Amino acid sequence: MTVLPQATGALDWLDDAAAVRRTAGLRRVLRPRPARESVIDLASNDYLGLARDPRVVHGAVHAAHTWGTGSTGSRLVTGSTELHAELEEELAAFCGMAAALVFSSGYTANLGAVTALSGRGALVVSDAASHASLVDACRLSRARVVVTPHTDVGAVDAVLAARSERRALVVTDSVVSVSGELAPLAELHAVCRRHGAVLLADEAHGLGVRGTGGRGLLAEHGLAGEPDVVATVSLSKSLGSQGGAVLGSRAVIDHLVNTARSFVFDTALAPPAAGGALAALRVLRAEPTLPGRVLDAAAAIATAAGAPAPCSAVVSIILGTPQRAVETAAECLRHGVRVGCLRPPSVPTGTSRLRLSAHAALTDPDLAQVAQVLATVGAGAAT
Repeated sequence: MTVLPQATGALDWLDDAAAVRRTAGLRRVLRPRPARESVIDLASNDYLGLARDPRVVHGAVHAAHTWGTGSTGSRLVTGSTELHAELEEELAAFCGMAAALVFSSGYTANLGAVTALSGRGALVVSDAASHASLVDACRLSRARVVVTPHTDVGAVDAVLAARSERRALVVTDSVVSVSGELAPLAELHAVCRRHGAVLLADEAHGLGVRGTGGRGLLAEHGLAGEPDVVATVSLSKSLGSQGGAVLGSRAVIDHLVNTARSFVFDTALAPPAAGGALAALRVLRAEPTLPGRVLDAAAAIATAAGAPAPCSAVVSIILGTPQRAVETAAECLRHGVRVGCLRPPSVPTGTSRLRLSAHAALTDPDLAQVAQVLATVGAGAAT
């Protein structure tokens, strides 16, 4: 019988790390929510309120009955169904792009797009406020990565002008997830075009909210379909489902099918998620006023919080310390309003905040209650 050596405490450092998090107010725990609860939801990214829409639920259920609960394999083996192809075709057409490729998440879509379109010998220029999925994609790209100050088009211009690499990729969120700010996409594209670079915009929080009928910020600026523009989208926010996609030229999509590791080696998006996303996309196409309702609700929330008029579904209330943000979020929930609470590393040190997400289904009584709760808990001075 083999006798194992005595345990060495190789993971004792985890206790020290947990203690540091607790002291800094940065410990996170899972809080499972029930299927139904009587609170106003300003924390989720279900901007159009479609996650529970009967038409979307039916789309997911019908897909499960037709294709089963799992995709059974990677996209290049057995995971590509006619449903995936249908979703890609309609998503690309809606967003004004030539083609689309569905991934298992928005995270893997960003990983696949950035790594496949850069690599050794390339340059990637990333906005300082880029989402963690873009940050991780840059780290995995093996390209030279330069991080420029947030929305600083001049800095991007200077980096591209001074580069020695033949290929360059500029990445940014079209709508910043934590603040709701809009990226200067038109200016960034002009700089990219001048220097022969590709612009990649993550439209996770733009799809369904910005642009005519919710087609995204790229479409709003007339950039959708440009040959040097690539978009990534999430299917788990405005479309109320799960998954992500990359949109671009057919040459870009073909390249990703052959080289994007998070596509090639990942199990395909489950058919019920694809079916739900496709149904939600059709609802959005049939009801083009939904994005305007989101922005109207966001404006009302911002007014109640004393914030500037928002550009997206997100209203951000900076409170400073992690402890204050956590306590204020908990107080809001006690008063019947669930809000997001963001702390480092999601946001810079000293800017812990509440993140309030507007939804198309919010009623006037809902918004009045939100205003009353924000006043009661003293959550003001939003930026």
